[in-house]
Amino acid sequence: MSIFTKFGRVKRFHVMSQRGHNFLHAPWAGGIVLVICVIIAMLLANLPATAEFYHKMLHMELGLWIDGELFPESMTVEKFVNDALMVIFFFTVGLEIRREMSHGQLSTPKKAILPIIAALGGMLCPALIYACFNLGTESISGWGIPTATDIAFAIGIMSLLGDRVPISLKVFLTALAVADDLGAILVIALFYGQTPNLLLLGIAILIMVGIYFMRRLGEYRVAAYLIPACVVWILFYYSGVHATISGVAMAMLIPTTPRYSRSYYLHKADIIERGIKSADYIEDENRAQEERTYYFNRMKQISNGAESMSHRVEHLLMPYVNFLIMPIFALANAGVHIESVEYFNIFEYSAELGSIGMGIFFGLVLGKPLGISLFSFLAIKLGVAECPAGATWKMLFAVACLGGIGFTMSIFVDNLAFDADTHLDLINKGKISILLASTAAAILGSLLIIIFSKKQTK
Repeated sequence: MSIFTKFGRVKRFHVMSQRGHNFLHAPWAGGIVLVICVIIAMLLANLPATAEFYHKMLHMELGLWIDGELFPESMTVEKFVNDALMVIFFFTVGLEIRREMSHGQLSTPKKAILPIIAALGGMLCPALIYACFNLGTESISGWGIPTATDIAFAIGIMSLLGDRVPISLKVFLTALAVADDLGAILVIALFYGQTPNLLLLGIAILIMVGIYFMRRLGEYRVAAYLIPACVVWILFYYSGVHATISGVAMAMLIPTTPRYSRSYYLHKADIIERGIKSADYIEDENRAQEERTYYFNRMKQISNGAESMSHRVEHLLMPYVNFLIMPIFALANAGVHIESVEYFNIFEYSAELGSIGMGIFFGLVLGKPLGISLFSFLAIKLGVAECPAGATWKMLFAVACLGGIGFTMSIFVDNLAFDADTHLDLINKGKISILLASTAAAILGSLLIIIFSKKQTK
């Protein structure tokens, strides 16, 4: 084999690796993977060769048998995905919220007021529209389904649209989605949990208070937070409060300040640099290499200490959340068994069940953009908030349409809103409605952004 052939293979491998790295870090990549997983889940749930296996696998029990009893209690594959794996997703959401509240778009009242008011409108209007179609029926408990925005999809679509969207509106939608996530978490905690076991919940709160004081004392080791977090999750799981809330609660306790100050880091870095240079004067090459390795490791330790644990953990988890946990969630929850084409008739209405389909569809596609735009308009006109720089009302409405992409959070709430044993049809109908509404909101928002951006350039 010639050296040119070897060089060509190395070059191709490098190019493919670089492309893979670029894809994993692209804001739209996670959304594309989710769409693929939704399609796969629908195929698995409906193909004759895989349908039975798919549903049996989701209901297969997991856990440890201790003294003849399963621990954790009633843990199936589907429940493990929604109550255990999704804790990590909610943990990263909590870290995002904490970051934005510490030094982001929610860090000051002036910055936070418009996204928070817009998020409030984007939750109230969809809930009211849903209630109009389902008030007094068995479906009314699903009012929280259309109130959520899927931040990954919304941000991903804006990234694909490039510079058509002003940077100020990209920042606005990101902050709005974070505030919306916080609202969705509060809705889940307050309205979609069971009657809590106050004793277990109290123990969990005491542990979290202990973690808080541990943080105040300057504990920066990840392991010191990981073990109590597992205990808190178990206590939340058995207390009746939805276990995923423990992920958000723990995220709020993770240190956001670096272990070492900037001056200390620079001081230590200077010492390490001198140590590396001094290794050049050691005659014994093996000894010189050992010295360099020692100082390189010290530099790595110091660099980690100069970065906040919150930032480090968030960046460590995000690839796993986007390309492992969320795809697994989609595979486990998007697989709706379509018994007939009537499943896609989301616009039907009955006096007993109302119309979960119309409530979700119009709540997401119409309620979200109307609520976001109207509350933003009132806040700006009343002088409470400032309009994003370079934004027009038309473009703000177009961006608000992307807020109607519910997907992850909406499906999650859909699973909580109804009892699977008695209202499985409502859950499945809700999922179909979420998928159709999210697709419609994405297309509508994208088209409006393209149209309005062309008018601005003329």
